[in-house]
Amino acid sequence: MTAVGIDAIEIRTGKLQLDLPNTFAPKKGEDPEKYTKGLGLETSSFPDVYEDIVTMGANAAKSLLDRKGLAPDEIGRIDVATESAFDHSKPVSTYIAGCLEQVYDGDFRHANKGERKFACVSGTQAIDDAYNWIRAGRNRGRAALVIATDTALYERGDPGEATQGAGAVAMLVTEDPSIVELSTEQGYGSMDETDFLKPNQQFPSVDGKRSMQVYLSRMREALEDYESIVGPVEPDTVAYAPFHTPFPGMVRKAGLFAYRHITRNTSIEDDLAESIGRQPREDDYESREAYEEAISEYMDALKGTDRYQEWYAETIEPTLGLSRVVGNWYTGSVHLARASALRDAAERGLDDAFVGERLLVGSYGSGAQAEIHSETVRPGWREEIEALDIDEQLASRYDLSFEEYTQVHEVHDYDKSVDVEEFTVPDGEFVFTGWGRMNERTYDYVE
Repeated sequence: MTAVGIDAIEIRTGKLQLDLPNTFAPKKGEDPEKYTKGLGLETSSFPDVYEDIVTMGANAAKSLLDRKGLAPDEIGRIDVATESAFDHSKPVSTYIAGCLEQVYDGDFRHANKGERKFACVSGTQAIDDAYNWIRAGRNRGRAALVIATDTALYERGDPGEATQGAGAVAMLVTEDPSIVELSTEQGYGSMDETDFLKPNQQFPSVDGKRSMQVYLSRMREALEDYESIVGPVEPDTVAYAPFHTPFPGMVRKAGLFAYRHITRNTSIEDDLAESIGRQPREDDYESREAYEEAISEYMDALKGTDRYQEWYAETIEPTLGLSRVVGNWYTGSVHLARASALRDAAERGLDDAFVGERLLVGSYGSGAQAEIHSETVRPGWREEIEALDIDEQLASRYDLSFEEYTQVHEVHDYDKSVDVEEFTVPDGEFVFTGWGRMNERTYDYVE
């Protein structure tokens, strides 16, 4: 069976940054470590006045197509995953295709275009759609372009305000991919939940405590479902575990829960039992409350063991590098985590020895659904990852003052109309230019 997976990745961050400990925290009268140690964040990315989900997605896609030397007729579908869409009918993929057609000979007239929505998990769902399309033999030798693009803004004063971020991840899904091969098996955990939603509104309504609980529950269910197909997941069979990362602090909790699960009934649990005891079993307790208290105590002890800390440092921590400096990208977050993991492998000098290693990817979307699947590293991974210019993008971001941040927030608030000068100068990129005759957003390419 021919491998199908991700052949190329490009990342486009918003061109502005907000320094959380040094700019945001003082104005909020809060301890900077609330952000750096608690949330695990240092800076957040924001779009400039002329940027939005279309420009970031189109610019990421153009970089990918240019680097791979692809023409429009070699793309058979364009799927955009976003929860920041500004049109209830016309998909963002058509806007992005229209941008790209300004700069390429030919067009995407015969490409299938769509928009995926299931909160943050929809980026992974769009990859699944592309995988299935290719596996079904309906691609006619063409590739799929999947773009996850979001501006994750919260209402001013909302507890989630510090986790904001903006950017896009473009991915090429093909046969015989260069980066990772996708597994044929997925595990799912899904329920009707109201942990995070936007009912006819731009900014989310969030039940923070419940959202954390739902995230962990759906992830556990997805992992159990995945294991029901492939068998138990063992810690030493996974090189990295990229999780959906609304903020790194949330992944710290997910990593601990995952490790407890995959070490249950293993020699690792036996070894750890000498110092912290065995994992509590619910049947041994008279009440659910007593069992949950025992689990909490065990987790606290597990977190402090060298065995867990070494696993976390090798398997989870390297996936958080980009999220720490850009914030939450909603649909793009788990794909940033994958890129961070692969960048870590490249920085460690891994090459041929890394081919064939496995990533265990945990995607999540509020509302709520989680998906677990594995990805196998392919021979061309390092060349593709080292081609990313994300470090240059991050280094060139404009550093916002708090007052400038408030202006940028208002610019991207759909309910407000404010006139703010751009903070950076567009150069070789797509930009938002205004409104058309039917109130549609319009775009140009600036040389």
